[in-house]
Amino acid sequence: MLEARGICKYFGGLKAIHNVDMAINKGDIFGIIGPNGAGKTTFFNVCSGIYVPTAGSIFLDGEDITSMRSALIARKGLSRTFQNIKLFKHMTVLENITIGFHIHTKTGIPDAILKNKRYREDERLIVERGTEVLQRVGLLNYRDTRAGNLPYGIQRRVEIARALATDPKILLLDEPAAGMNPQETMDLVGFIKALNAQKYTIAVIEHDMKFVMNSCNHVLVLNFGEKICEGSPDEVKADKQVQEAYFGKGIVTGDIKVSHA
Repeated sequence: MLEARGICKYFGGLKAIHNVDMAINKGDIFGIIGPNGAGKTTFFNVCSGIYVPTAGSIFLDGEDITSMRSALIARKGLSRTFQNIKLFKHMTVLENITIGFHIHTKTGIPDAILKNKRYREDERLIVERGTEVLQRVGLLNYRDTRAGNLPYGIQRRVEIARALATDPKILLLDEPAAGMNPQETMDLVGFIKALNAQKYTIAVIEHDMKFVMNSCNHVLVLNFGEKICEGSPDEVKADKQVQEAYFGKGIVTGDIKVSHA
């Protein structure tokens, strides 16, 4: 579904990403982990068209998207969220969701000014489809609530639902559990697994190791911009390079405990 071949991204003399390969299959919940500064978000930015790679290629469902603009990549079926919540907090949940549909509408600026038939039909359609998305992800009760009045964990779920409104083939989530308490984090694990059960392919960057190990079926580990390990959660936990680079030497298989040494 999403493939990276030999991706490099350099900023002057800084090698933020160096020669990284990745292949995400349809139906995966794919995790990308690594210490702070490992290059995880930069790699996501390359995959989603925010950055053009210095070298290498990105393929979405077999199509080369390496040099495409991010807006076109979104139309091709790759959607993402960001580390910081970017909802319009004075708008309702439904209004936030319907924004995601506008990349698929036919309405132009003249239509919006004149509020003609095409504009009215598009607006009716996106309200109907937005309501369907909210119902599908269990957020219909918040339809008319202002986004800024929602608990933090629900705001994260609304942001993910807005990304789903673009009708993606694959969804990239950049630290979706950031700032959540343990209960909110476990609720989010269930939410992501439920989306995956609805046939969504998902890639996740996350610092919360319990989150990654409980939700992802395949994990890639970056350190200093290079891939040091890839495999199942159990394989990653058992890898000595990963333990030294990320977990520390006191890892306990199962509960993801890290020593303070």
